[in-house]
Amino acid sequence: MNQNSALEKVSLRNQQAKQKFNQAYPHAQKFFQEKQIDLGKIRQYSSQLLTAGTLTGTLLISSPKMLPLPTPVLPEKVVELLTDQGIALPENPQSFLAEHLKNLLPDKVSPLDPDLEKKLGILIEKLTGVKARANLEGEHLNTSYGLIGAEQHLPRYLGDTITQHDQFQQSGIAPGLGGWGYFPPGDILREKYYVAVQTMYLPNWEKRLNSLVGWYKYRKVLILNPENGQAVVADIADAGPAAWTGKQFGGSPEVMFSLGLDKGPRKGKVLLLFVDDPDNKVPLGPINYQELSLPKVEIAKNI
Repeated sequence: MNQNSALEKVSLRNQQAKQKFNQAYPHAQKFFQEKQIDLGKIRQYSSQLLTAGTLTGTLLISSPKMLPLPTPVLPEKVVELLTDQGIALPENPQSFLAEHLKNLLPDKVSPLDPDLEKKLGILIEKLTGVKARANLEGEHLNTSYGLIGAEQHLPRYLGDTITQHDQFQQSGIAPGLGGWGYFPPGDILREKYYVAVQTMYLPNWEKRLNSLVGWYKYRKVLILNPENGQAVVADIADAGPAAWTGKQFGGSPEVMFSLGLDKGPRKGKVLLLFVDDPDNKVPLGPINYQELSLPKVEIAKNI
């Protein structure tokens, strides 16, 4: 075989590999095109794409910039709940949230206006009993409204296997550790209800790495599915997903089940807010609306 023939075969295989990749991952293809990245030269970009820090692992490529949308007009019933007009809470908080959040949130995931985030946090607090905030102690993710996708179980300790996880074994177990390494001994709920967020795309993440790691480690969040009102309290235990996936959050198998997103494509739009819980009284796990004991009229005055 002469040299020209060999080069032609290599070139042909390269083109075939590109075509297969583009067909299998159209979102990734679009992302690479927008970034002007040649897939055939991906190794040449690797040193520039690898993100520094203990949480980033192999996650690549900076998150796209998204501008917040203006606050929509709030429905009258929502305004009444937020402005202390002395009305009783709805009999079915879950249905109330699902009905009104679908109208308040844009069809396409995007950062929300800070004023809307604040009002949503207060509304969710009133209807779930969990004090949830998009901005907590000056920290804010790049978006509080995004797509969440299913993640695998994480190894909890050295030698952990999928057969030792009591639920959703079909989801498998990740080959590597979570963002904080192994979980504290005996603390199975932190792995069971974990979420991955894109900490690696935060402004000044590398410069503020030490302080931010301490703040985000096992930080509680409330995740709410606006389509059905199902919600779960989880903790941040990993970084991701990569921007080119089109998703902003990742959820453990138990988190996705709690949100009603464990079937079909196993992804969907969610609100994700920090839980303001300095005394560590809010348990991890799904919100059970039937067991909530909420005050009938206790409206925030600070709007």
